[in-house]
Amino acid sequence: MSVEKADDIAVALFGELFMADQLARNRISKVLPKGMELSHFSVLNHLARINDERTPAQLARSFHVTRGAMTNTLTKLEWAGHIHIRPDWEDARQKFVAISPSGRAARDSALASVVPLIAEVVHAIGADRVRSLLPVLRELRIKLEDG
Repeated sequence: MSVEKADDIAVALFGELFMADQLARNRISKVLPKGMELSHFSVLNHLARINDERTPAQLARSFHVTRGAMTNTLTKLEWAGHIHIRPDWEDARQKFVAISPSGRAARDSALASVVPLIAEVVHAIGADRVRSLLPVLRELRIKLEDG
């Protein structure tokens, strides 16, 4: 394949990914419970799935955001009672974040709003077609994470 063709494919791929990302974020944001932002849902969903504590720095790395951006999200989640932040008993300079029962309930409520929206899109495209796309998207994500 010529470099020109590969460049055209790359431009088309990223154009589609960026537009799909923007449209998905907009649609999901509209169905989230009042006051919940997509970043809040993402952190709560992550903490619920791993079912363990993480440091703010670990969360920032997981989401590829600055520590400041993560601190802002965590402050809002703590204020809402959705997470607990505790000091590290061995190193007082470090903190640990865990999802609270209220946070788990908020995440479950948000998930109940989001899943039908996503399922509708999967149904419209076809579950088999979406399933066949997942390995390619996963590999793309891994390549981009590697730098």
